[in-house]
Amino acid sequence: MKKFLEEFKNFALKGNVMNLAVGVIIGAAFSDLVTSLTTNLIQPLIACLGAREMQGRIQLFGTENYLNYGAFISAVINFIIMAFVVFLLVKAVNGVMSLGKKKEEEKKPTTKICPYCKSTIDVEAVKCPCCTSDL
Repeated sequence: MKKFLEEFKNFALKGNVMNLAVGVIIGAAFSDLVTSLTTNLIQPLIACLGAREMQGRIQLFGTENYLNYGAFISAVINFIIMAFVVFLLVKAVNGVMSLGKKKEEEKKPTTKICPYCKSTIDVEAVKCPCCTSDL
């Protein structure tokens, strides 16, 4: 049991798991913020488009049942905002990650030394231009 707890502690304290946890918490908080925006600002604007008694919904066949199109449009706008923010975050993270890869690619050697005549040749060469040996 002690070994299991030690393995779990090592797993939970890795950087990736901690970053994921922070991301989930921030995402939940941002989701609440966007939901509040759509519920408290956008949905009342949608309700203003209809008559005062409609309030963003349509009464069905004279009954007490309603199609709440205001809430649906608000949910669609909420989704679009969240998807756009996630897209921007992924694009930013990929951009930062690609900077590190470009630096690694720049460090790759472009030449190598011929093992036979010790002259400098291109890294992709399969035959040495100086001694004509196969590489």
